Amino acid sequence: MNIVSQLFKHIEQKHLEEFGNKLTINNHNSLGGGCINHALKLETNQGALFLKWNSSVPTDLFIREAESLNELHKSNNEFLQFPKPLLAKEIDKLPGYLLTSYLQPGHSIDDDEKLGRGLATLHRISQNQFGFKNNNYCGATLQDNSVKTNWIDFYLENRIGHLIKLIKKNRGWHENDEKTSAAFIKKAPLSLSHNPKPSLIHGDLWSGNRMSTSQGPALIDPCACYCDREFEMGIMTMFGGFSSRVFEAYNEAYPLPHGWRERNNIYQLYHILNHYYLFGGHYKQQALEIMRRFI
Repeated sequence: MNIVSQLFKHIEQKHLEEFGNKLTINNHNSLGGGCINHALKLETNQGALFLKWNSSVPTDLFIREAESLNELHKSNNEFLQFPKPLLAKEIDKLPGYLLTSYLQPGHSIDDDEKLGRGLATLHRISQNQFGFKNNNYCGATLQDNSVKTNWIDFYLENRIGHLIKLIKKNRGWHENDEKTSAAFIKKAPLSLSHNPKPSLIHGDLWSGNRMSTSQGPALIDPCACYCDREFEMGIMTMFGGFSSRVFEAYNEAYPLPHGWRERNNIYQLYHILNHYYLFGGHYKQQALEIMRRFI
């Protein structure tokens, strides 16, 4: 029995245990577009479902992603679609996987406006502390989500500082780089004095994690956390792919604080450092240039 057949058998058994009804997988088709995981559309006796699986990622990655999707669903979002997680499994003798509802690709009217207003709806979900109930993964990078009441501490320690520690273990980070990052961490609070409240964010919202469906725009592959909502805009503005109408609609529904564009580079910094950690190359110099602007 090959891996896919073993996974299907496991899924059918776990579905029966979890939901008390029999799931039968009748057919499957490979889906493109992913750069890390295997992805399949499943034809079942309960309709189409989506499955992604892998044995070469962090052991609990799909468990953590399912938690993020469940958190995003708390927004009861009338503008955005999110896959509904059904089953998630850690890696053991079999690959880990995530089974979700299937989102039918397509387009709806005013997708960009819906995306902006949907993000505003999502970001209005709040709690008392920054962080999340468990650590999760931005791509394959472990994020420290231990909670803090102060945003500056959370961002500089749990995001920038944590990532630099990972970089030191796996990439080049020399004495001068350390001096630059230490000076940045010391001076950055002066630029982050806008006192944000914790907002629920997707966490990795580049254009590849935005999907057009027949029911409206959808967000996939989240690493949810309660952060400054401006942090979401860091990666959205870093690679492009989001029209001006997205940001206009967002601001009509939930205006961003004065000065957010000046702070945007500070929030792009995290994702640039993460790209350096994951891929190496020119991203280190790009990150250091941003740090020097705020020293």
